[in-house]
Amino acid sequence: MYVRVKNRLMFVALWILVIGMMAGCASGGVGTTTESNGAGTQPAGETTGDTSSANKEIPELKVSFVPSKDPEQIVTATEPLKELLKKQLETEGYTVGNVDINVGTTYEAVGEALSAGTTDIGFIPGGTYALYDDGADVILTATRAGLSNDSDAAKDWNDNKPTDPTSDQVTYYRSLFIAGPTEKGKELAEKVNKGEQLTWEDLNSANWAVMSSSSSAGYIYPTLWLQDNFQKSLTDLAHVTQSDSYGSSFARMASGQADIIVAYADARRDYVDQWTKDFGRSGTIWDETNVIGVTQPIYNDTISVSKTSPIVDDAFKAALQKAFIAIAQTPEGKEVIAVYTHEGYKEAKAADYDGERKAQELLRNMKK
Repeated sequence: MYVRVKNRLMFVALWILVIGMMAGCASGGVGTTTESNGAGTQPAGETTGDTSSANKEIPELKVSFVPSKDPEQIVTATEPLKELLKKQLETEGYTVGNVDINVGTTYEAVGEALSAGTTDIGFIPGGTYALYDDGADVILTATRAGLSNDSDAAKDWNDNKPTDPTSDQVTYYRSLFIAGPTEKGKELAEKVNKGEQLTWEDLNSANWAVMSSSSSAGYIYPTLWLQDNFQKSLTDLAHVTQSDSYGSSFARMASGQADIIVAYADARRDYVDQWTKDFGRSGTIWDETNVIGVTQPIYNDTISVSKTSPIVDDAFKAALQKAFIAIAQTPEGKEVIAVYTHEGYKEAKAADYDGERKAQELLRNMKK
């Protein structure tokens, strides 16, 4: 009997020991895992909130701007965009190693770079996008402050100078035919301000400065205006010089080399100081220039991306949309995009620029 009792006691003791070891292992397992990483291990399926290790790596992001202003001015003004873009894309799940910002030699050069995939993002006008939409996708449209002048009639712009911004955000702008302080420029402006109609002979006898053929404000819509009013185009004019920037056009006008330039509607606001300080004029840009023609509304500039870039997919396009919209809402971002007189961005779709495509089609037909 003693043996039986002893055996039972040993069995109970052994069972208690096994249970204790199992409990200890369970407790020790969690404790060991927690201590092994020094910060605690989360249960499966949960995260610590640090997603940087899950971010997609982008070694280099290339951003190109069209030369609508002096290239050095654009490069200097957009330098802060490098860090702003890297920081904002980090919150969207992308870690960018380097942001390269450059200014194309022409509008077409940026369009071709997007098509070839040698640049990833392009700040380009709607006309340039329409020309290169086989290789580029539009993701955002710029918004700008509306202007105090927005009439189809040139005389109204002259009667209500200067042109000032309003608090309204708009998605379009116009191109203006601006006559300068030369004798021919004054002659044409006087005729318009008297309510008289300009003739083709009036315009053809003047010296013109225009932008490249894919510039909406500097070429395409002025051509459409000439087509509507005279069944002519810029290529039909006898004396035309192509400028590499609007600044060059204003410089030519100030020096007397150009009687008429074509430019976006608020361009004179951007060159108020340069008109006297750099271009040597004694009068203000508002006193010495007048509008002699106004185009139909033009849909605003785009931020477009390359269809052939290896880093641009649908997810990255969505991230870029969010990033640029967010950047434009910060003081630093507003200062950067002000170089193009952009004030914000909204998501865009290809159909927004059907008007530009029609304009391009007309231009192609006119060249045949």
